[in-house]
Amino acid sequence: MKRLIIFSVFAAIFIFAQSVCGQAKYVFYFIGDGMGVNVVNTTEAWLSGMNGERGSVSLLMTQFPVASMATTFSANADITDSAAAGTALSTGKKTNNGTIGLDPDNNRLETIAERAKKAGKKVGVASTVPVNHATPAAFYGHQENRGMYYEITQDLILSGFDFFGGAGFYNRDKFHDKTDAPDIFPLIEQAGYVIAKGFDDFRANAGRSKKVVLVQKNWEKVEGIPYAIDRKGDDLTLKQITEAAIDVLTRDNKKGFFLMLEGGRIDWAAHGNDAATAVREVIDMDEAIRVAYEFYKKHPKETLIVITADHDTGGITAGTGRLNINALQYQKQSQDGLTALISDLRTSRDGKVSWEEIKDLLTKTLGFWQEIPLNWEQEKILRDAYEETLAKNRDVKDRNLYAENSLIAAKAKQIMNDVARLGWGTTSHSGGYVPVFAIGAGQDLFTHKMDNTDIPLKIIKAAKY
Repeated sequence: MKRLIIFSVFAAIFIFAQSVCGQAKYVFYFIGDGMGVNVVNTTEAWLSGMNGERGSVSLLMTQFPVASMATTFSANADITDSAAAGTALSTGKKTNNGTIGLDPDNNRLETIAERAKKAGKKVGVASTVPVNHATPAAFYGHQENRGMYYEITQDLILSGFDFFGGAGFYNRDKFHDKTDAPDIFPLIEQAGYVIAKGFDDFRANAGRSKKVVLVQKNWEKVEGIPYAIDRKGDDLTLKQITEAAIDVLTRDNKKGFFLMLEGGRIDWAAHGNDAATAVREVIDMDEAIRVAYEFYKKHPKETLIVITADHDTGGITAGTGRLNINALQYQKQSQDGLTALISDLRTSRDGKVSWEEIKDLLTKTLGFWQEIPLNWEQEKILRDAYEETLAKNRDVKDRNLYAENSLIAAKAKQIMNDVARLGWGTTSHSGGYVPVFAIGAGQDLFTHKMDNTDIPLKIIKAAKY
């Protein structure tokens, strides 16, 4: 009996060692754009608050057996942008802000995705923002300026990768001096890709395709897949993109795959200091991670899942004195979504919108006056914004990097932060640590604090590219 117990223990250790130390045949690389450690913490605080007990709920990613952190500075700045950070996460090399897939001297850098393709793996790159945006572009693109969207799209076609997914593409209107360039979709189709517009279209028409580009159904009208908080029934989700990518990358494939998936709009929400929207984007990415985790459970000895962020955005602080984070539950629209509703109301009323109509809209979308009582100062902030804009039929905008919002929507978001007692350090990126979570074959490579350049090198080691 004693020998049997000893044998069983050694067998268990052997199986665990195979899972941890075996070659990673299937690699999932999740990047939460702007997802610093504090927004992860804030998300769990909100989930726990909604569950009625502090610390009672964890995201799936934070339950992975390996949890560490990474620094994110670029070659020429303490605070990185997404292009330099994406390049670091894809190549293991630092570069200057604004640069995609090149070193500071503009020499081409080989990406982990390109190495995987050379090793015979199928490769996918996807995001909730445009596919030729900075982070996804850093896995296949090589351009001195992240704004060279036409050239980046040409790099995408030349990559020959098997799957791309996202909101769509920055097209001709974003091509700067390439405004007369041909439409990108025919070019992509000529390269052998089937383009699916929405998840239903993917299931109906891309079921046997070996090379697929999956985009939001109405991609021409949006810059990103709609925020989770604003989502409608037929909107694409990162979870669906993950499911589609696994489907495509496992077709007639015995050699494995590399798949990078970005939760791109965490960053966009954080640039606007929109806490309720940002935490729901983190949750949305965690649901996509769960799809990868279910795949891992079927192939535990051959699968590696790594989760990190390119940088922190906003420097959110959970609690200014004390926390009232449960208030975020009453926010039903993003700041951008509320701006759109105000614009629609203004149009429907031919510019003559009453204060009572605005109060009614804010009650329905944010719970103000009903679930969230406002004091005199808070109501005055909103009333002053109304008097400055809609009362005079003026459209004054509050601007951040990715959005121009109604002044009323911006002030309402500010009040929501104050009510929830959430602070923000900036509307830009910060130099804060980003998390690193890992599970699967090679997970022990990620156990210590690292720099962002270390992460792809560790994946390459685990996958033997």
